[in-house]
Amino acid sequence: MTPNPDDAARRAYWAEQMELGYELVQRTLTFEVRECGEGFASIPDAAAAAGVEMLFSQSKIAGGLDRVFFLRERLVRDVVAVGRAMNERGWILKIEDAYRSLEMQGQLVRKPEVFDAVLRKCVWENGGVLPPVEFVARRALVMVANVPKIGTHMSGSAIDVSAFRRDDGTEVWRGNAYLEMSERTPMRSPFIAPEDLRNRLEITALLEAQGFIHFPFEFWHFNQGDALGHLVRDLPAPARYGAVHWDAKSNRVTPCENPLTPLNPLDAFEREITAAMQRAAARQ
Repeated sequence: MTPNPDDAARRAYWAEQMELGYELVQRTLTFEVRECGEGFASIPDAAAAAGVEMLFSQSKIAGGLDRVFFLRERLVRDVVAVGRAMNERGWILKIEDAYRSLEMQGQLVRKPEVFDAVLRKCVWENGGVLPPVEFVARRALVMVANVPKIGTHMSGSAIDVSAFRRDDGTEVWRGNAYLEMSERTPMRSPFIAPEDLRNRLEITALLEAQGFIHFPFEFWHFNQGDALGHLVRDLPAPARYGAVHWDAKSNRVTPCENPLTPLNPLDAFEREITAAMQRAAARQ
């Protein structure tokens, strides 16, 4: 079989981006965080109170767990401002995801649809051969944040977004819909159409105008005030937001006791790889 030059280019680009992501993650792990203790606020309630039209995902995050459209109080005001700017632009901001507890994030890593996608990309990157478990865990660190310190959803400081047009309800197309795991996923992927890149960058500009940064390796993810956000913006001061346990009744946060401990250790990855391979065989 003749090698496909385009496929080789895609694989090389993907591997490069994943390694750059891994380097950023490693820097994030050592960045100082001084948890400020700020509570959470509801994005839907704030948007409704401000008269801002906004959409929210209706899908489950993993298993039977509902998505939690809450964020740190200060950041909710920024999200509403983004939504207002989009409305003025003729768009509607859709929040795909916001806060995730450690339990939610851990389950998301193991969610069959998510884990299968991660493993497929690892096998594809490795020339069709199943790579070692350590390689899969390395890639998962970038793609699905298997450590609390780097998972900005767990600090209540991140949102995943899409945008839709107010006049006809169609999506402002960015090359793929949320959630995509491929060489088209990085914000400036060369494998998307120019108009799709323009849409990505215009959406990004509206969020960055309110202080959010984009995670370079996912076109839908934006965060601020956490270790990752400070690193990307070259802010030397300690970050305000770290991974927390949130008590919704009291609106009190408790810092995660072990933010550097993987949510799913290597033996869990080994079990998930076996299960994923069994699912793949059953589909053939």
